[in-house]
Amino acid sequence: MADKTSPASGWPLIKGDFHSGDANSCVAVVTMGSHLDEQGICDAGAALCGSCKTENLGLEKVIANVIANPNIRFVLLCGTEVKGHLSGQTLHALHEGGVEGGKVVGSKGAIPFIENLDDAAIKRFQEQVEIVNIMESEDFGEIKAKISELAGKDPGAFGEDPMIVEVKEEEGGAGEEVGEAVELNGDLALIHARFKTIEKMVTDIGYRDRFAAGVYSGKIEGLMIGLIVSFTILGFLLLG
Repeated sequence: MADKTSPASGWPLIKGDFHSGDANSCVAVVTMGSHLDEQGICDAGAALCGSCKTENLGLEKVIANVIANPNIRFVLLCGTEVKGHLSGQTLHALHEGGVEGGKVVGSKGAIPFIENLDDAAIKRFQEQVEIVNIMESEDFGEIKAKISELAGKDPGAFGEDPMIVEVKEEEGGAGEEVGEAVELNGDLALIHARFKTIEKMVTDIGYRDRFAAGVYSGKIEGLMIGLIVSFTILGFLLLG
């Protein structure tokens, strides 16, 4: 039997719309945009099962609960992808490429920005678990079979203590899904992302305009000083 360890006290630590099962299980199941029989999936052997509809706070909550339990060695992605957010693709991308400048490398989601996880937490997630992707499947039999298959490959608990991270909720309170504070549909998410891009462009333009204005002002000031000096010299020459 694979070696097991104790998860963080009070695990799962992060609240959300999910069910928890055997804390010694090596499999956590994320149903992405689907609401399936989460309790049935836990009864089938998953340590944790719930949806994840956002590619930022949602992912942070999933990762926080996973790294707080070293027994979890596989994260099984199933259910339907979330339009606009692409939380499944983003979670897979984060596991492969990490985060640069607060943004998930390779994510195609609208707002894949990570704020609550530092590099150590992301590295721990990457090293602790393997991502298993059967996205778009909502078939309970297939999910149950995959859990059994992964349980047969259980390598035992990860060789480090549980890692505890704090995930701060956005204002407005917790949402219904595991890892969702305020749900946006795909269209609103895309609009929000475009506003952020436009805001950055406007800021950059403002900086450039101020720089250009300073350069122009400097040129005018230099020209006026040159004219004054020239007229002064000319006046001395004429008077002399």
